[in-house]
Amino acid sequence: MAVRDSDPLIGFQFSIKIEGRDELSGWFTEVDGIGSESEVIEHKVVTEDGKEFVQMIPGRIKWNPVTLKRGITTNVAFWDWRQEVVDGNMEDSRTDCTIFMHDREGTAVAGWKLVRAWPSKISGPSMKTDSNDIGIEELTIVHEGMNRVDV
Repeated sequence: MAVRDSDPLIGFQFSIKIEGRDELSGWFTEVDGIGSESEVIEHKVVTEDGKEFVQMIPGRIKWNPVTLKRGITTNVAFWDWRQEVVDGNMEDSRTDCTIFMHDREGTAVAGWKLVRAWPSKISGPSMKTDSNDIGIEELTIVHEGMNRVDV
């Protein structure tokens, strides 16, 4: 039997902290897209003895957009942040931020820092008058780099 140092972390809820902008902190129930990938370049190579093979070379790095979801609230700070982008104020809207995953006790157990992040999309709930569903607000953030951070 394999021995492991700890059990896998369970994400109960998520929070985001935007550097230098305390009004842009919040709690979310779902986060998707944390990660990156490299384009793969296929390079055809012929060895000295005439054998052909394809060498895989890492190309450009692509950072995935991060989508956060939560029940809609009265706080419009994320909508205001998105409005900065709509107004073309990109220099002020780009900022570093950190997403934290919390356990059931509310303790941060994992974190990811996004570099020069800005909101590329925000959307409110799909509404039906005959439904008891909670309205879900969705925020998509793009960025220029990401790394896992200690909490």
